[in-house]
Amino acid sequence: MNTINEFLNLKDFESIVFKGKKVSLSDAVINRVEKSFNFLKSFSQNKVIYGVNTGFGPMAQYRIKDEDRLQLQYNLIRSHASGIGKPLDPVHVKSAILARLNTLSLGNSGVHPSAINLMKELINRDITPLIFEHGGVGASGDLVQLAHLALVLIGEGEVFYKGERRNTEDVFKIEGLSPMKVEVREGLALMNGTSVMTGVGIVNTYYAEKLIDWSVKMSCAINEIVQAYDDHYSVELNRTKRHFGQQEIAKRMRENLSDSKLVRKREDHLYSGDNTEEVFKDKVQEYYSLRCVPQILGPVLDTVNNVNKVLENEINSANDNPIVDVENEHVYHGGNFHGDYISLEMDKLKIVITKLTMLAERQLNYLLNSKLNEILPPFVNLGTLGFNFGMQGVQFTATSTTAENQMLSNPMYVHSIPNNNDNQDIVSMGTNSAVIAQKVIENAFQVLSIELITIVQAIDILEQKDVVSSTTRKMYDDVRAIIPTFKEDQVMYPFLEKVKNYLIKEQ
Repeated sequence: MNTINEFLNLKDFESIVFKGKKVSLSDAVINRVEKSFNFLKSFSQNKVIYGVNTGFGPMAQYRIKDEDRLQLQYNLIRSHASGIGKPLDPVHVKSAILARLNTLSLGNSGVHPSAINLMKELINRDITPLIFEHGGVGASGDLVQLAHLALVLIGEGEVFYKGERRNTEDVFKIEGLSPMKVEVREGLALMNGTSVMTGVGIVNTYYAEKLIDWSVKMSCAINEIVQAYDDHYSVELNRTKRHFGQQEIAKRMRENLSDSKLVRKREDHLYSGDNTEEVFKDKVQEYYSLRCVPQILGPVLDTVNNVNKVLENEINSANDNPIVDVENEHVYHGGNFHGDYISLEMDKLKIVITKLTMLAERQLNYLLNSKLNEILPPFVNLGTLGFNFGMQGVQFTATSTTAENQMLSNPMYVHSIPNNNDNQDIVSMGTNSAVIAQKVIENAFQVLSIELITIVQAIDILEQKDVVSSTTRKMYDDVRAIIPTFKEDQVMYPFLEKVKNYLIKEQ
């Protein structure tokens, strides 16, 4: 059980969203939310407070009658539940609900405690609100996507429940749940925020870290296959570059290759003997896709780490409007809902995962091109050249998918389009950026699945399975449990899907 209290870190998120831990609310949180709610309800009497007794956006100049205040919140939720496209994956929705729950628990929003209690129940009972990919511009937060969450919290809309898409009202009856109470500004507080883009972003970095780990392991395996020299990932070389990511990637390479019998030391070959040849038989240096792994994946790792810091700050921040300050007995109007922080970080994430994909594609090409590696048959073909095709067909898939990532990595952050009668005259597009980053990550797993199958085939051709490192051997054995060594041509797409799922799910 994870208790929401003062600060929720990304490890807490991981245990709840990916490992199924239940959520509880501390007494301190309940008291804090109740105080905020009671203060706002009292303070808002005879004052003009946005979204409590005014219209929304450019309609804020219109006063709302006291008897219409509650209906105003329902009108807002229903009118903005206007998303379209594919439903978000349940893991993204769960992460978004948790992000919204945590920020409302800070006591800066004036919501009724029933709102956070019901969100807790949705998480714990695996009830997934129907939220669509398209709709938010990320300025007043994820207005459209969060409206779909709010719609479920008032007992309307649809949810996914035990594998079926069902009406919320029916599921609430089955589970004995009641809609939240709408009292002051629950609709606006739920919808004004960055929780969907942040929730999707947290899932993205979780998988991005896996991609980095796999990319390091596959890079190590290729260095083994070609019996590369070990100095390019040495402590001595990499400590001369003062970047954490580069040094950490080099360290991981050393750990992964510590028991390999294939990597070589330069002093045993090119630094010994007479070395009088005019043309050296041994390669003096490997291609960049093998030799520059710390320098390429280092910035990827550093970027993911920084994205995580921003995400963690965001989920522990008040990101709606206005902000309720119980301690100073004041309500402040501003723009904490603006999603620029997350939008920019998701764009950075897209860029570095695309670069990781490009590295994988180049390493794959190196293995498939016999003129480059000079030790493997064309297309790592174990069959008859000309008659069989080996990995030739799947290279097209890897190339086209990498190209799509290159296109998708163009930033959303700078694609602001004014809307809302120009009230939202500059927007973040953070929700789009997070969703597109998710697609880039999914594509990266597809390319790496093709690379990994090719690596395993190469190991078989060179009969190296008993001399590779234990890390590489585990990858080899795991993949061979999915796709046996093949010489004859076969339909590849079922194997690609299975290896991709292995990369996604393996811890």
